[in-house]
Amino acid sequence: MAIRSNRPVDWERIVTEQENRLYRAALAILGDASEAEDAVQDTFLKYLEKRPALESPTHEQRWLMRVLVNGCKTRLRAAWRRNLPLEEGLAVASPEERAELEELMALPPKDRLVIHLYYYEGYKTAEIAQITGEQEGTVRSRMSRAREKLRTLLAEEEL
Repeated sequence: MAIRSNRPVDWERIVTEQENRLYRAALAILGDASEAEDAVQDTFLKYLEKRPALESPTHEQRWLMRVLVNGCKTRLRAAWRRNLPLEEGLAVASPEERAELEELMALPPKDRLVIHLYYYEGYKTAEIAQITGEQEGTVRSRMSRAREKLRTLLAEEEL
């Protein structure tokens, strides 16, 4: 557990280093660009409020990701929440990447989360379990099911 630090926060460094990865994770979970932006902003605000004394940049990354994931889960539980289509203006480099992103967005949020954290952020299953608050076995099962769903979706698309 992190305690509150009285040392000054290098805010510019934190935002510069973490903004894109947090946004990508939030987008993978929420599926909506504006909600993802709000979730990232909320995460940074929590960081400023709590000002945790963390041991290293790795701990800082994990703390931010954990806060982001919890915030996204809260947003997904909101009564007004509804699934929105993938925005047309979303910047994706190629039509193939856009198709892959659309298939990923077809997965349930919890499945998108573990896929994103594993493949895009490079976390191991034990780390994902810590971030999501789930058991390692649950994370591995979710990964397996998500991979199978993606295979099925991609195979259907090829037909």
